[in-house]
Amino acid sequence: MTPSLSDLTQSLLDEASKAGADSADALAVSGRSLSISTRAGVLEQAERSETIEIGLRVFVGNRQACVSASDVSLRTRTQLAERAVAMAREAPEDRFAGLAEPAQLTTSFDVDALDLVDPAADPVASELQEDARRAEAAAMENDGIVQCESGAGWGRQDIHLAASNGFAGGYGRSSRSTSLVAFTGEGTGMERDWAGESRIYAADLPPPEEIGRKAAERALARHGATKPPTGVFSILFDERVASSLIGHLLQAVNGEAVARGASWARDLLGLQVLPKGFSLIENPHRARISASRPFDAEGLPTQRRLIVDNGMLTGWTLDLATARRLGMASTGNASRGTGAPPSPSTTNIDLTLGTETPASLLAGMGTGLLVTSMIGSTINPTTGDYSRGAAGFWVENGEIRHPVNECTIAGNLRDMLTRMIPANDTRAHLSTRVPSILIEGMTLAGK
Repeated sequence: MTPSLSDLTQSLLDEASKAGADSADALAVSGRSLSISTRAGVLEQAERSETIEIGLRVFVGNRQACVSASDVSLRTRTQLAERAVAMAREAPEDRFAGLAEPAQLTTSFDVDALDLVDPAADPVASELQEDARRAEAAAMENDGIVQCESGAGWGRQDIHLAASNGFAGGYGRSSRSTSLVAFTGEGTGMERDWAGESRIYAADLPPPEEIGRKAAERALARHGATKPPTGVFSILFDERVASSLIGHLLQAVNGEAVARGASWARDLLGLQVLPKGFSLIENPHRARISASRPFDAEGLPTQRRLIVDNGMLTGWTLDLATARRLGMASTGNASRGTGAPPSPSTTNIDLTLGTETPASLLAGMGTGLLVTSMIGSTINPTTGDYSRGAAGFWVENGEIRHPVNECTIAGNLRDMLTRMIPANDTRAHLSTRVPSILIEGMTLAGK
């Protein structure tokens, strides 16, 4: 019988102590998943997996090492601990590495309040296949759709973290999803688009038919796309892709990048990075949201915080090691897998909404591009220079004229973000809620 996750982590700590570690933390993760994909109404692939992994991080003085395994036998746990201690003794010293002090650890957390696990029974393959079939049937009802690829999935993951400083805690997370890619046209004129939804609770998912119809509508709207002209124009980033802009800012204020000196925002602490009146808020405690978590990967409490307040950058995203490097305190943002030490990452993010609808921003933008999808990425992390392939719709006199593709949009992230005009649209269930964003005066390379 496989031991519980909490027993596995405690056993790893015990074995690490026997092997000579001064301190250690251990992570155990179990997962179950089921996924279905169909093409042209025929089942293409069905996969089910059940996994369990363990990870151990040990410290010998200021030297650390991480090891992991998918075999959880006592013999493997003993060997892992011995190997980790041997590796740590040969590792270079790192004066910033180390566990949290007991006073830094969270002393209470309410996992149930986050509501991260659907209590419904695990679905069977036929249920997921039916969801995929219904989505595809709805898409194929639209004239002009020539092919569809649909999929549905379910997963459940449980984690438990324990450390020699006294911390121990765990929680679970479930997910259910349906998605579909629709194709229109043929040969070099073929276009595609997609729609997909994922929720913690299966009951919160929209009907598969809604997902199929949305994917079909998006694909058909792209039929006959051409290259836009080259020049300097206004760019309206659709809500589907606008979050990527904020993602670039979050990467730039990540303490790991700042500590390495590899961030274009490294000198902007306390300065303006967004327009006045707009804030960027992290809230890891939203119920039924996929990125929520009760504590971070070092046992520190997670908490709501202002990353940007009224346009001004207030701080970095930090774990313990990056905080020590920068002479600051951790923000409780450590994240990790079983085979590596923690690193900083964010959870749920909200950008302040604007006052205008996407339609009003589009009507007032004059001539430019509505971007609905992007491919590739050339972002200089040190300078913030930005260049991405894009597709969407050409706009003249504030009205959509025709679809466009095979173009590139470029600018500088700091300049782009301080001039952005957010709309008021967002989807409540997303972990990162960013509305459509208008940026004037960007470089567009087309024909």
